[in-house]
Amino acid sequence: MPGQSVIPFGPQHPVFPEPLQLRLVMKEERVLEAVPALGYMHRGLEKLAETKDYAQNVFLMERVCGICSFMHSLCYCQALEDLMGIEVPPRARYLRTIWAELGRLQSHHLWLGLLADAFGFESLFMECWKNREIVMDLCEATTGNRVIISGNAVGGCRRDLEPSVLKEIGRRMDDLERGLDRVAPVFQDDPLIKQRTVGTGIITREEVIRLGAVGPVLRASGVAQDMRQLGYAAYGELDFRPVVETGGDSYSRLMARLGETYQAIDLVRQALRRIPEGEVLPKVKGRPEGEAVSRVEQPRGELLYYVRATGKPQLDRVRVRTPTLSNIPPLVRMLEGCRLSDVPVIALSIDSCVSCTER
Repeated sequence: MPGQSVIPFGPQHPVFPEPLQLRLVMKEERVLEAVPALGYMHRGLEKLAETKDYAQNVFLMERVCGICSFMHSLCYCQALEDLMGIEVPPRARYLRTIWAELGRLQSHHLWLGLLADAFGFESLFMECWKNREIVMDLCEATTGNRVIISGNAVGGCRRDLEPSVLKEIGRRMDDLERGLDRVAPVFQDDPLIKQRTVGTGIITREEVIRLGAVGPVLRASGVAQDMRQLGYAAYGELDFRPVVETGGDSYSRLMARLGETYQAIDLVRQALRRIPEGEVLPKVKGRPEGEAVSRVEQPRGELLYYVRATGKPQLDRVRVRTPTLSNIPPLVRMLEGCRLSDVPVIALSIDSCVSCTER
């Protein structure tokens, strides 16, 4: 069309380091349409899962995404436990909850730091990632690793935690909350951040429902839906309500994740207070047979695993749907009508992970 141009955004961009290209149809400084281009990578993990023993696949699923590795193995294990009729011990369910919320804390702090870096706030970026190091140190202290922590096994958890370690987790939550208190007012009140986020990338409640958004993208538009409401792990025994914002813009998505960060600290404290004694990994007998679907709340949104088994050591099918796949159609809608300078921040606001989307 006369007066229009097409600008490629990605797959390599200093603000959006994900293998996704958005072809922006522009008229002057306004985006008329954003066309996503996927398929830059494929690791074949779902096919590989069909060749491994179902227990070995726990380690494979952890590698679908490094940042959300614990949630992937948790979702996979829950599907198998459903197929095999395994009851997870109460202590293991609480340990899973603690590690899941630690993963949410480190993921949200990582995203907050990247957002600060996109604004050019280098000191704020460093503060967010300094806080994240507290969580990474706790992952290393409790599991021996900082990223892929391998805490899950079919039937429970691979390791237990001593009372002294649980006490240290509680103490470090106090340090983390103080660090978060230092950076939260900047995200909430800084005029430059508000200028870049308030009123940009607006998507309504009706649109996020129609387009299938998940996670903070969904809740920032006023929909109180969170897979933790299903009560998996120990969430059904904790005081939990979804963090909801109503603005539907980039600022609301920022506030939703900031609120979830504080909430994750509170959930860890609740789990530490209520964790029961007992075993963490019972003996597992038999082989899975049948079909099962498992859903958990990743830091980025709903994660879904479909598993089909026929009684053999190898599974017949493993299918993974990650939250980024669900949030790309809403992103396309958010970008319509925005300025070119707003594209990086709006794209960052969905907290995408394309590498785990293209398994």
